[in-house]
Amino acid sequence: MTAFLLLPTLALLSRGLNASFLPTLLSPAVTDTLRVSLWTTGLTALLTVVLVTPVAFLLARFDFRGKAALETLLDLPVVLPPVVAGLGLLLVFGRTGLLGAPLELAGVSVAFSPAAVVMAQLFTASPFYLRAARAGFGSVDRDAEQAAQTDGASRAQVFRFITWPLAFPFLLEGLVLTWARALGEFGATILFAGSLQGRTRTVTLAVYAALESDLGPALVLSAVMVCVAFAVLLVVRTLAARRD
Repeated sequence: MTAFLLLPTLALLSRGLNASFLPTLLSPAVTDTLRVSLWTTGLTALLTVVLVTPVAFLLARFDFRGKAALETLLDLPVVLPPVVAGLGLLLVFGRTGLLGAPLELAGVSVAFSPAAVVMAQLFTASPFYLRAARAGFGSVDRDAEQAAQTDGASRAQVFRFITWPLAFPFLLEGLVLTWARALGEFGATILFAGSLQGRTRTVTLAVYAALESDLGPALVLSAVMVCVAFAVLLVVRTLAARRD
C-alpha cells in the first residue's frame, strides 16, 4: 500500500523536476496559470474567513431549531461531486440561471469569469474551514470568557482577546486546508468558469489542458502541486501537534 501511494508521487517528481523545470515554470503560460491560481485562492481564503467565521461561531455556541439540518446542508459540498456543484452554480448564476438573468440585465456577467473561479472555490472549499472553526470555537473554555466578563470586559473584548486567540490554531488549520482544497479545485471550476488562459485557467485546468498538447508544463505544474500538497500537510500536522 505504501508503494502504491508513493510510486505515482515519486514518478511525478522525477519527471517534473528535470533540467527544463525552471524555464518551463517561467514560461508565460505557466506564470499566467500560477498568477490566476494564487490570486483566486487568496481571495477565496479571505472571503472564507469573513463570511464563514460568524456562521461557525453561531453553530458552535447556540442551539436553535433546525440546527442539525443547517449543519448538514453546509457540510454537503464536502461530499458533493465537484461537477455537480459546478452545475448547480451554473443553474443559479449562469446567463439563463435563477439569478443570472437579472444579473445580466444589470450588466453583470458571472459565469465563465474570474469571479466564477472564486465562487466555485468558495463553494467547494469553505466547508473545511467551517468544520475546523466550529470545533475551535466549541473548544474554548467558557469559564475564561465568563471570568473576563465579570471583570468588566465587553463581549467584543472577550471575543477579541480570549475567544479568537484560543480558537486561532483551529481556524488557521482550517484555512490552510481550505486554501489547499481551493488550489486543487477542478470539476466545479471547469464547468462554471471554463478554462480561459490568463482569466480562469487555474493550475489544475492547465494540467488537464497541457495533456492534450505539451506534456512538459503538465509535469512541471504537477510537481509543483505535489510540493505544495506536502507543505500543506506538514503545516497542518505541525499546527495539530502544537494545538494538542
